[in-house]
Amino acid sequence: MKGDRVEIVVDAGDTTRTYEVIATRAGRRVETAVRRGVVEVSEVTRSGTVVRTARFMATRVLALVEQPIPRDDAQAG
Repeated sequence: MKGDRVEIVVDAGDTTRTYEVIATRAGRRVETAVRRGVVEVSEVTRSGTVVRTARFMATRVLALVEQPIPRDDAQAG
């Protein structure tokens, strides 16, 4: 959904860096995966097509914070 976002905090030697991957359009979502020592954060369309991907070495990732858009339960029903 538009507004979904993931923040990634990475060790950059003497400092830390923060990156964000945000679902830029309605109907898109952000997915995370850890494979073979690499953390992948991808923006995906409704049909499953990957729009963009950010990759980080898993040993350098300090924090991975998924922040979904707040949803109102009254609208869901």
